[in-house]
Formats: sequence, C-alpha cells, structure tokens
Amino acid sequence: MTSPQPSALGVQLGFDELDTPLRETTFVVVDLETTGGKAAEDAITEIGAVKIRGGEVLGEFATLVDPGRPIPPYIVQLTGITTAMVYAAPKVEEVLPAFLEFASGAVLVAHNAGFDVGFLEAATAQCELAWPRFQVLCTVKLARRVLGRDEAPSVKLSALAELFRVSTVPTHRALDDARATVDVLHALIERVGNQGVHSLTELRDYMPVVTAEQRAKRALAAHLPRKPGVYMFRGPSDEVLYVGTAVDLHRRVRTYFTGSETRPRLREMVALTTRIDHVECAHGLEAGVRELRLIAAHTPPYNRRSKYPMRGWWIILTDEAFPRLAVSRTPGPDSVGPFSVRADAADVAALLAEMCGLRTCTRRIGRTARHGDRCPPVAVGGCAAAAFGVQDASAYAAQVDRARAVVRGTADDAVESAQQRLDALVRDQLFENAARLRDRLATALVALRRTQRLAALAAVDELVAARPRAEGGWEFAVVRAGRLASAGVAPRGVRPMPVVEAIVAAAETVRPSPGPLRGASPEEIGLVARWLDGEGIRIVRASEGWCEPTRGAGRWSTWAELARDARAVRRLLSADDPHRLG
Repeated sequence: MTSPQPSALGVQLGFDELDTPLRETTFVVVDLETTGGKAAEDAITEIGAVKIRGGEVLGEFATLVDPGRPIPPYIVQLTGITTAMVYAAPKVEEVLPAFLEFASGAVLVAHNAGFDVGFLEAATAQCELAWPRFQVLCTVKLARRVLGRDEAPSVKLSALAELFRVSTVPTHRALDDARATVDVLHALIERVGNQGVHSLTELRDYMPVVTAEQRAKRALAAHLPRKPGVYMFRGPSDEVLYVGTAVDLHRRVRTYFTGSETRPRLREMVALTTRIDHVECAHGLEAGVRELRLIAAHTPPYNRRSKYPMRGWWIILTDEAFPRLAVSRTPGPDSVGPFSVRADAADVAALLAEMCGLRTCTRRIGRTARHGDRCPPVAVGGCAAAAFGVQDASAYAAQVDRARAVVRGTADDAVESAQQRLDALVRDQLFENAARLRDRLATALVALRRTQRLAALAAVDELVAARPRAEGGWEFAVVRAGRLASAGVAPRGVRPMPVVEAIVAAAETVRPSPGPLRGASPEEIGLVARWLDGEGIRIVRASEGWCEPTRGAGRWSTWAELARDARAVRRLLSADDPHRLG
C-alpha cells in the first residue's frame, strides 16, 4: 500500500547523536502491506524490514500478519496476499513487540514514511504499548529533495527502483519493497554525500522546510481553475519569472507552496512572486505549445530550457561551384539539425562528407576550376573528395546529388556503403575503429531521422487530427506547416465535426519560411509530432499526404537504437572497470 498519510515527524537529536556519521548510523528500512489506506480503520497484513549499517545488511524481519478481517479483492489483486494466506499468521499483538525490538535504537526509514509509521503507531496504541521515539526518515521526501523533476518526474518506489537499477524489484510485498528501498536509500545517500552531507544531523537539516511565508502565498493560486493550461509566475515589476504547464492548474501551482517543491532555484522564485497568471487550454498539447511560445517570448530567468527555441546549429550545403557541408545558425533548403552543440554538428557533417564524397577542404574554387589537384586523401588528414581524383564541377555534382539524396531520404546507398565499411573493419578485427564508426554513424542516422521526421510534418500545409480522451470524447489539433494553429475538445456526447469546423475556421494563419522545418520551432514541431504518434490518433483530414521518405533514415532507426545502446553499455563497462574493453 502506498496511500498518502500525514508525514511522520522526527524528534530532536541528543548531543551524543549530533555528529553520527551516516556510515555508522543503523537504519531499519520497513515496509507494510495493509487492508486499506486508513490507519484508524484498516489493519496490517504483512511487515518486512531490513536492518543496515555502513552498507551492510545486519538482519531482516518478515512476517505475514492476521488482520482479523477479510482482505478486500482490490488489495489481493495489488499485493497477492489473500485471506487464506494470513488465516494462520500471528496477530499484530504477537508480531509488534518483536518488530519494535528489532528496530530498537535505529533510524526508521520508509518510502512514504507517514503511511507506514501511521499504521505502526496505530497498532502500538491498539496493543497498549508505548511508541518508541524513533527518528524517522522518508525516502520520498529525500528523493524529492535530491532529484530534480527532469531526472525523476515520479518518486514512486517503482520509478526510483528503475532509475537506480536496484537489485530487488518492488512487488508490493513487504520484504521485497523494503529491500528495494534499501538500495534507493543508499543511492540517495551517495548523492547527498557529494554535497557535503555526511552525518545524520546534516541529512536531517538537508531535508526541505516550508516557511510560513511560502505557505501564505498559497492564496495566489486560489483563483486558478482545475483545468489544463499554462501558468506564469510574475515578480515585483510584473516581469515573468517562470512559465509551466499543468493538467490541473490549481493543484499543480499549489505544490510550489508546500514541501514537495524542494528545488532551491524555484523556492527563490516563489519568494519573489507577487501574482500568478494563467491561460486555460483545450488539452495538453495546446498547453505544451503555449508554454514553449511564452518562454521564447519572455525568456523567464527561472526557466532553464526552451528560452531560445530557434537557436541551434544546422548542417548546410554551401552555395558554391563545388559545394561542401558547413555548420551554420541558419538552415538552408537541404539541412540537417538543429544541434545544440556546434561540435556535434561538425562531427556529423564530417561523416556525411566521407560517406558521400564531398570535399572537406575550405579553399574557394571557381566554376571553371578543378578540384582534387591539391588535396591529399582523407586517410592522411586531407579532403574527403580526394579519392575521386581531379574533377570539374559537372563530375563533382554526382557527389552533391548523393548527399542531397541522403539528407532528403530519397536514397540510402551511402548508408549501406558505410555499413559495409563497418563490417569490413569488424572482419579485420579493427574493433576500436569499428566502434568509433558505429557510434558516429548511429549519431548521424538519429540526426537525419529527426530532421526527416519533422520535415515531413512541416511539409503538410494543413493537417487536422483527433485523439481520444480517457474520459470520453475527442481532442482536436489543427497543424499548419508543423505549427499548432488551433485546438479544441469535443466532450462525450458532443458531435465532433462541428467542433472541427469551428476550430479550423478560427485557426491562425501560418506563413512558412525556407528551411526543412519551414520556419517552425524544432521544439514545437517535435511536441506536435509526439502527440500525433500517440495511441488512438485519427487523421480527420490533410491537405496532402503525410509520410516520411521511403529510403530515409527511418529504415535504419532500429539499427541506430541498438548501436546507441551498445555505446551506452560500453561506457558503463568502461566506468565500472577501466581495464575492460569497451
């Protein structure tokens, strides 16, 4: 069970405990299964606990408990514990004294500690025993304090177990979940150790504290509706401090004024906030797009991402008699990108030049001149086109056409040639060279696929799509040249086509500009593309066909994903053991 309960409060430490190093602190990590979520009404069905100190397991405690009542079917489905399984189990009054002795003198740890400690305290009162003054540590609170929401959108035990790759998978059985929580606790302690937290006192001081001023500002969220949309925190001069999205504006914004918001940067932002604006949206896609546009318009100081959506690096074909691949801030007709780092774009450009035979020398060559008379082969640090010998502009144009075909996705023979080269390196047992080529080729294919995928959507002048809502009805989006032009919802029971006609009539006019994405923000068109990839999407109508090129990088996407996974494994092995071959 993981139903929320009031957080357990720790106790004031004694002077002899002030400097206890974490490596010398004894923790008892506990997990309970119960018949329901209310400590005053429901009962414990299983206790699992692990005693640890300094990373070493000192002992384990596990037992089923007879709750004295039938176990509800939905609890049986969740935990697998049936009434028959606990029929002959000891009752809580027989189990609890043994558990309290097992945990005596230790710091009690639980994932969502308020829930587990609440049940243990209620059972202690039921058994007419005294509840020991345990120090309590909640791994939910610690995780939210340590991990950013980008890294850990959820702090459920299952999500953290996957993030930290724990040795025991949570199963909604007490001992398994306690063992998983042990691994999560160790991973979190390792993180805070890098921030100078080495003692129990320092760890407790590190946990979040909600100030009275922070709580008082909850009134700023009182006017917000319980609908999807975008919110804007504004500062003393009415400047926009932060922009975010929410499925439920009222609920999401209120979390900024509670202990669940632990990021120091955003707590500082909350302290500066004087009012909160909002824009209601039809659904999540519209909210996400409006968020991107508002961040680009206001560049809020407390948003870290998406402030400059059009700033990126593109690989372009230069306008010369002997074109070459260059890196530019401005995309051209046949471009690949955008890349956030210029060096990444340059590396992909170099590989594409090698694959297609484009020159990598930078000297100016006139239309009547010839290329190759002064360029050494690429094998000795020269030009990628030197292998074709001395060429005039008409002969060189074949390599340019090959590069355009790769970028546009109309031919992939250059990719096949690179694959053959990779196979030859493996056959010759030049494994390090093969690994480098594999990694570079995978990166290039991912970049090509992304550009071709987004360019295919941007090429459609108008596309109207529908997505089913969980509560019934439909979400609609009108997409023009890759940009969201209008959005709407037809609730259950409402005829959808009149809604479609209304939002199409109200859609904004989009004037495309040159480039593969026709002027659309890469982040916005990427967001739209992900929405269109969602389950149950229906195309209501489109001005032309929407499809990726048949010989594009999409054909190689599975290979590229496997290659990138292999690279990740190699890096992991190298990090674990520097002497192992990657």
